[in-house]
Amino acid sequence: MRPERQDGSDGGGRPVPMAWLYAEYVAGGLLRPGDLMEPGSLEYRAGRDALALTVFLSGIGLWDVGLFDDESDDTVPAARIDELRLLTAHGTAWRDWVRARLDALEAAPGAGPGGTDPDVALARAAWRWLEGTELLAADLDAIVPPSRNPAADEEDGAETARTWTPAWRLGLPLGHLAIHLH
Repeated sequence: MRPERQDGSDGGGRPVPMAWLYAEYVAGGLLRPGDLMEPGSLEYRAGRDALALTVFLSGIGLWDVGLFDDESDDTVPAARIDELRLLTAHGTAWRDWVRARLDALEAAPGAGPGGTDPDVALARAAWRWLEGTELLAADLDAIVPPSRNPAADEEDGAETARTWTPAWRLGLPLGHLAIHLH
């Protein structure tokens, strides 16, 4: 979408990445009410970007969800929420799904000047950040259920093991939990 001039032409300006901006809006709307992370934190950004990528790449769009329908109070209909829940579920091949979708969008004909659509460029930048940034988080693979002897847990140093993990590995479960809380 290009910005319009008063005479109705696009004015030759830069395209506005409405699909990506909408995906970020939806992701923020899903994360904020759950109050899972402080909105200015890196963890929040990881969750928002993971959810925004999922929304964007799944094809949920401005017109698809009835955003401009006066009777619609919800940004995303229940059927699409279920789709997002399935896409972000633990154990899915979300990482490979994101890569394949981004590659397909970049290879699509008419991707824009220079071969890159502005929405896809922002989605690719978010993916690079999610994949290239590591956050110190609880090591979910090292967490074991507590024993029946609480004294033994205290002796073993029941501190949660922490590890550096790619931001998407933290953001995806946060996004999934936010969808469940929606």
